[in-house]
Amino acid sequence: MIAGSTVHDNHCMLLDETLRAQVRRSLDAWDVRRAPHGPQRAAAVALTLVEEGTGADVPGLAKPQGWSRAAAVLLTRRAESLNNHAGQWALPGGRIDAGESPLEAALRELEEEVGLRLAATDLLGALDDYVTRSGFVITPLVFWGGVAPELAPNEAEVASVHRVALDEFMRQDAPLLEPSEDAGRQILRMPVGQSWIAAPTAALLYQFREICIAGRATRVDQFDQPLFARR
Repeated sequence: MIAGSTVHDNHCMLLDETLRAQVRRSLDAWDVRRAPHGPQRAAAVALTLVEEGTGADVPGLAKPQGWSRAAAVLLTRRAESLNNHAGQWALPGGRIDAGESPLEAALRELEEEVGLRLAATDLLGALDDYVTRSGFVITPLVFWGGVAPELAPNEAEVASVHRVALDEFMRQDAPLLEPSEDAGRQILRMPVGQSWIAAPTAALLYQFREICIAGRATRVDQFDQPLFARR
């Protein structure tokens, strides 16, 4: 665990205007770092805040009684039929098509993958680009998704959709770190229930947590991916 990481105090963060203003204010003040593409391909992902609803459906996480208004992040498990990163945790997103902006790509992928249609006005801000070992420069954009009562995952790309409460990312044992074979880097994972999420998704979740919830200026480009997530 990184020294000074937040202790989870079981206080439920609601998806309300107070949180929305806090996240927007934090991202407005953040000095975003964009990475040069070079030979890497450009991609964009949507880190979308929604209501927890009926829960994450993840082993080790309690199921709410009724519909929960707690703030959550929309995550997916990639379809097993995909050629790359099959079965892995992900944020909705993908390659930026020719002529698209990162914002346009993130909104398009969000609708295509999970059936959530948002507008440019739902954008709260951006996190730092993350360069993956598999040859992508990922631009993470943070959106306000609201209640999002009905989601429709695209079976060709998404095995399942999960609303993971923000509180889960504030756990005392997060993040999980281990040495990388590259000097000066550590492999980062974020625990969720009885399992964990690997970087790059974990790195983006961790930076969001640090900047927007904990109020700490934290870069994540020094964090590496596990071997299985690099293919």
